[in-house]
Amino acid sequence: MEIEDTFAEAFAMTATRVVVTAATPEWVRIAAWSATGYGTSVIACDAEAGIECELSPQETPDGRPGAALLFFAFNREALQKAVDSGVGHIILPRGTYRLSRTVTVDLSKTGYVCLDGGGVARLLMTGAGPALRFVGTHQGTAAPHTVQEVVWKQERMPRVEGLEITGTHPQADGLAVTGTMQMIISHVLIRQCRHGIHLLQRNRNVIIASSHIYHNKGIGIFLDHVNLHQINISASHISYCDEGGIVCRGGEIRNLQISGCDLESNQGKNSPPTANVLIEGGANAEVAISGCTIQHNHEARGSANIRIRGLSERVVPKTDERREGHITITGNVLSDVMVNVHLDHVRGAVITGNTFWTAYEHNLLIEDSSYIIVGENNFDRNPRYWREEREDTANAIVLRRCSECILKGFVISATRACTAAVTLEQCHRCQVQGLSIVDCDGIGLLLRGVTRSRISDCLIRDDRPHANSISIQAQGGKENMIIDNYLGRPAQIDNTEGMIERNWMIREQK
Repeated sequence: MEIEDTFAEAFAMTATRVVVTAATPEWVRIAAWSATGYGTSVIACDAEAGIECELSPQETPDGRPGAALLFFAFNREALQKAVDSGVGHIILPRGTYRLSRTVTVDLSKTGYVCLDGGGVARLLMTGAGPALRFVGTHQGTAAPHTVQEVVWKQERMPRVEGLEITGTHPQADGLAVTGTMQMIISHVLIRQCRHGIHLLQRNRNVIIASSHIYHNKGIGIFLDHVNLHQINISASHISYCDEGGIVCRGGEIRNLQISGCDLESNQGKNSPPTANVLIEGGANAEVAISGCTIQHNHEARGSANIRIRGLSERVVPKTDERREGHITITGNVLSDVMVNVHLDHVRGAVITGNTFWTAYEHNLLIEDSSYIIVGENNFDRNPRYWREEREDTANAIVLRRCSECILKGFVISATRACTAAVTLEQCHRCQVQGLSIVDCDGIGLLLRGVTRSRISDCLIRDDRPHANSISIQAQGGKENMIIDNYLGRPAQIDNTEGMIERNWMIREQK
């Protein structure tokens, strides 16, 4: 045979080999012919297909007669074509679908859309940008009279479910969402991307549920300068995202609910300080964080489990108050970071029913805030966790420049490597009531420059052998009531602090 060097064509193509089996060779041939059909050319056809060979029962996975089929295709726009076709419910069979650019779902053109991978389909994003971008036209609020008819007729409740999205490009994202009404993202896995889910501009009534946002270089769920009221994030694992787990930055967020999630180690060791849940800038308020395990990574500088900076960018008429709030943090397990909960310029928050441990600097750090209620929480150092609860693990509680706050009914034990277990600095009109502060180094309760506050009914004891701690130290304050406390160690209270009565304490031995 002689090959003449004249002309040849070559195309970049994707090949797939599929083995089909059946009960008899005849049914194998029928299946093979039906599958390959007239796919003899990519001209006017999405694929070239053919029968490679027949297979004996000894050559097939299930021991039945079979055939090997070959499929070749170079059209990587098939998913975009399916979206644009308006079919609506797009089911992706088992397999990996390579994307080199974003698939855009323009809801005003496509109508209702559900992308359904059934848990067996994977999108491999090899280019920059999101694998999937959902674009709607909703510019109203959640109030029914603000929703245009086109939204109800074509755009409402777009869904993504049962898909894995994996990124191979440094700027690859999972999903980007803007202008939607009632977006639902469920049962997805997004990994090795930059940002997992990126919410932008304006959306309403978003649900993200039962998903894994795992090991991404940027942020897991990023509310990026978005105007968004009513978002529920539930029953999901959001872990190992280097720049934060759930991050609200700028914009206007209202009615954010984070419930039943596991948020872990969403702060890279060499990344800028962030948090598993970070809310900052903009005008963001009305947040509930409940029933979550939130923990790791203390090796990241400035790491926090929950960090809320509430100083608003929005000016409201008839007031100079710029602090946002209405925050509830309840029923969570928080551990293994530098700061478990950090509130800065927040007005109105309730922290109750949580378990805190292994905070290398602060269990609570509350600054420039007011109307904060810290209720019945557990701040215990459990000796069974001796590997984590090292001598340099402080576990301290600090309030600075706060007013109208209540600390009531919690227990804190065995703080180390800090000046005091509980510190109030330059605080005003606060109540500290019914605390149990036990076996802590240094000072149990430290009051510096505290005014017009009441400290009562606390048990502050250190019953360790050779203990040399101070129960209460109060300096530089005035007009306070320090009454009815049970102090098992000596106290140092300036006479100018106010009313100091009925405190049972051990006197220092001369």
